[in-house]
Amino acid sequence: MTIRRVTTESAPAAIGPYSQAMVGGGLVFCSGQIAIDPETGRMVGVSVTEQTRQALANLAAVLEAAGCGLDRVVKTTVYLESMDQFGAMNEVYEQVFASHKPARAAVEVSALPKGALVEIDAIALRGD
Repeated sequence: MTIRRVTTESAPAAIGPYSQAMVGGGLVFCSGQIAIDPETGRMVGVSVTEQTRQALANLAAVLEAAGCGLDRVVKTTVYLESMDQFGAMNEVYEQVFASHKPARAAVEVSALPKGALVEIDAIALRGD
């Protein structure tokens, strides 16, 4: 089985020793995405709503570079700085994923990189 690293300038570069995503065995394993603007390298938005939109846009860009899209996501994990923000995050998440509803876990964490309010990772299927 071949394992391939995924990189794209349409999403923020990794801020540590990891890849934006890895592809292997027909699966795409996306690293967590936060609300960093890929062009400026700066955080976008001050609300969890704004940050969720950008994190999901970044995730979509990584998936596209891997040869699939949000419609191929089978599992996500959402990390929230505060579970009090779950409802606001969930509204954006539901708009983006619409009728496609991947399996999901949502957890509250004590802190996220760069002071983010939300981080989202995903596992998706490549191909048909």
